[in-house]
Amino acid sequence: MSAIALYTAVYPGAARFLASWYASVQAQADRDFDLWISLDGLTEATVVAQLGHRPAATFVVAATGSTPAQVRQQALTRIADHYDAVVLVDSDDLLHPDRVAAARASLEGADVAACGLRLVDEAGQPLGVSLATPGEGGIESTLPRTNAFGLSNTAYRSDVLRACLPIPAAAALVDWYLITMAWLQGARLAFDPTPRMDYRQHGANMARIRSPFTAERVRADTALVREHFRLVLDGLPARALPARATQVREAAADVAAFDQRVVEDAAGLSRYVRELNAAPPPLLWWASVAHPPLRSQWSTRKEPT
Repeated sequence: MSAIALYTAVYPGAARFLASWYASVQAQADRDFDLWISLDGLTEATVVAQLGHRPAATFVVAATGSTPAQVRQQALTRIADHYDAVVLVDSDDLLHPDRVAAARASLEGADVAACGLRLVDEAGQPLGVSLATPGEGGIESTLPRTNAFGLSNTAYRSDVLRACLPIPAAAALVDWYLITMAWLQGARLAFDPTPRMDYRQHGANMARIRSPFTAERVRADTALVREHFRLVLDGLPARALPARATQVREAAADVAAFDQRVVEDAAGLSRYVRELNAAPPPLLWWASVAHPPLRSQWSTRKEPT
């Protein structure tokens, strides 16, 4: 891993966090990387004003009207062509000093590597919980139903990243799309449970990963998950492993049944949310949608033992 890029996208909702984010970038023990920043709804001048100086970075200006997926596609394509690997971070989060060094080490034995995330509030104060262990069965067991490989805690070898591109313009869940494509093609995945990022919880977060959940949140998240599976199935790569492609199809069908039999029924959704909050799902993205232990509410098929 001789040539590494550190990549983020900046957007209006994260602007107030940029100074602390950049300070954590500068505090890295391993500084042998090039910083790339996509401008998504912010100008370079705005970023400079937030930081107080111009950072040593390559800025990628998104075309007017670009979707979040297109913003990242534009930058990641260029990065994959010029670097051995890329470390992904969110500009509203905080890197621990060993983030880049640990990612570099993990990629020596893996194609895609993620680390734990310590949840913090808007002010950066720890909330006492972490996305740190994928649960029983290891990291492979989280896919394709849930995700632990976010845009803030994951690093890719560039050859594998190229095989996951392009990202569909309509993809809202870019992180999940990329890791699903990598998993489908047999990429070697690694998950370091040590938290090496602070994952800031605030109003602009795309996904909620801890209870309490609301009916409105589960309804909105279910729509996002259904669209995610549609895009994955539409873009199944030629090199997809047949057994894993089957798992994606089964997951998509299960979420569709959940949507039709629970989410579209007000009483059913209320009961589901009540039981979901009584026994919260693991701290994984999208684990609240069609949570397997509650499967009896929408399906007669039993979970494998």
